[in-house]
Parts: sequence; structure tokens; C-alpha cells
Amino acid sequence: MDERNRQVLLKRRPSGAPTIEDFEIADAPLPKPDDGQVLVRGIYLSLDPYMRGRISGAPSYAKPVDIGAVIEGRVVGQIVHSRAPGLGEGEYVYGGHGWQLYSVVPAADLLKLDPGEAPLSTALGVLGMPGLTAYVGLTEIGRPQRGETVVVSAASGAVGAVAGQLAKREGARVVGIAGGPDKCRYVETELRFDACIDHRSADLANALDQAFPNGIDVYWENVGGAVQQAVFPRLNDFGRMVMCGMVSEYNEIEPRPGPNLMAAVRKRLKIQGFIVSDQWQRFGEFRAMAAPLVRKGELKYREDIVEGLDHAAEAFIGLLQGRNFGKLLIKLAEDPTAGI
Repeated sequence: MDERNRQVLLKRRPSGAPTIEDFEIADAPLPKPDDGQVLVRGIYLSLDPYMRGRISGAPSYAKPVDIGAVIEGRVVGQIVHSRAPGLGEGEYVYGGHGWQLYSVVPAADLLKLDPGEAPLSTALGVLGMPGLTAYVGLTEIGRPQRGETVVVSAASGAVGAVAGQLAKREGARVVGIAGGPDKCRYVETELRFDACIDHRSADLANALDQAFPNGIDVYWENVGGAVQQAVFPRLNDFGRMVMCGMVSEYNEIEPRPGPNLMAAVRKRLKIQGFIVSDQWQRFGEFRAMAAPLVRKGELKYREDIVEGLDHAAEAFIGLLQGRNFGKLLIKLAEDPTAGI
């Protein structure tokens, strides 16, 4: 086992779009667990848009990362040293912490993983926080009904892909919005959405009118910006807008003007934001539903895996620019379960 830990630290808070200079790669002593804790060797690190808020100093729903501290992030890994009853060395767990190769984690914060149930990486994507986000947002806010029209932005991404597939299972007509022909092709052919619109098209408004002659009942919001401006006027009476994120605006220094909300009164719209951690108690319920679908190939997913912790900052910057295709992961070490 390595005697040193490698970490990515926050060197300074970004102003606007993050740059490589905002991050620092450093080596540190290998951490040692206390009673009730385990040492986890990371295998996969999840990169997610919410991390942009964590490296900002702006007030938010969670404490920001301190200057000089390890960047926030969830990890799937293997226990290499345990001081916690019920967790043994060699077992695989979800819940390792931070942009680093090793982390010490309380046993209560870990979920044991069975590689025979699903690949380890899925605990960070389709069967992890992104999947739970889609499940909670649809069941609590969107509530699509058979025959309704659901629009999902960032439809090829980790959250949007699951949200759209679950809406299809409820009998809704689902149309994705994604960036570029390759992503749209994937959304239509692999995820089996009814259609997909390229948000880079010359006339997005006209494309929406062609796709939704009878309006939109549920809009899953992941991106904000021009896409939100185009979709909002096309919501039907009693439409629901699931406010999951607005990634196109995360690097903005000043907020963009939003749509005129008079329509929310006139159309009796429901516009609701949510934070998935408020519903973490539903994680077991979600996995029990979703894991069999993943095994049977009925809930599809795509992963974009980047090799090596040293490339995490560059990959994260690309994530905020929409360069990833699917759930973005950093491979920290070889996966001993690959192919099981």
C-alpha cells in the first residue's frame, strides 16, 4: 500500500469559470482511521456540477470548501484498513470522500456494495446520487402522468438520462434537449426518448414549437440560460417545472435575468427546487427499484471515465462546459471487480 496520499486542493476561489490555477495537487501522509472508522482506497471519484457551488464562497445549502482543503466529492472504493465492526478489509463501499486517493470515513457514512449486483461505478451514477436525484424530482415534483409531455434538459447527462427513462416508464411522451448530434442520437436510440432537440440549433424556439404543438406539461431543468428562456413560455396550464440545476449559469459572476413569472400565476404553474440530500432516506427505496432495471438493461446509462486523479481539475472544467458525455468519473485505481 502507498505510504502517501495524493490530493487535489482548492488553491483559490474561481472568479467566473474555474481554471487549472484554482486547484493544487499535493501529497500528504496516509490518513489513519480511529475506532469506528475505515481507510478507503478510492477506485472511482464522481465529478458533479454541484461542486462548482462548493468551491465558491457564496452562501449555499452546504458549507463551501475551505481554501487549502481537499475538494468535495464522493468516492467508491475498497477498505484497506478497518477499525469498525461489520466492515472488513477488502470489502467495497460507497462513501469515500474527496478528490484524493485515500480517505478515512466513519463506518456509519458508508454503504456496502456487492459487485455482483451492479458495477461499482454505478453507485456514483445511475444507482447513486444522480439516479436518486432523478427519482426524487419526478416522484415529488414532476409527477408525470400517462399521455403528458415531459421535457428534460441535459438529457444525455447522469441525471437527465435517468429522469427521462423513468418518465417514459410512467407512460409520458419524453423529449430530451442535449448539445450536439451525437448526444441527441444517443438520447433517441439508446435511451429511447421520443425525440431529442439540439440546443445548439439555429432556431431553438421553432424546434420547440415543432416538437410540442400542444405545449409542455413537465420541464426538468438542468441547464438554465437560453434553454430555460425558450421552454418556459411553452409550459401548459398546471405545468410543473422541476428545478434541479442551472449548470450553464454556474460560472456567471452576475445572475442572468429570469423569465417573467406572471405566467406562473396565470397558468397555475408549480416551480419547485430541491436538494437531493433532503431526501437521502429514500436511497434504499430507489436502489431497490432501480438495481433490477439496470441488471436487466431496462435502465440504461453511459459513463465518461477519465484516468487519473491528476486530470480531475481539467475534467471538472470540461464538465461545466458540457464536454463530458454521460456520467463523469475519475478512475483513481484499477477496479478489481471489472468484468464480474
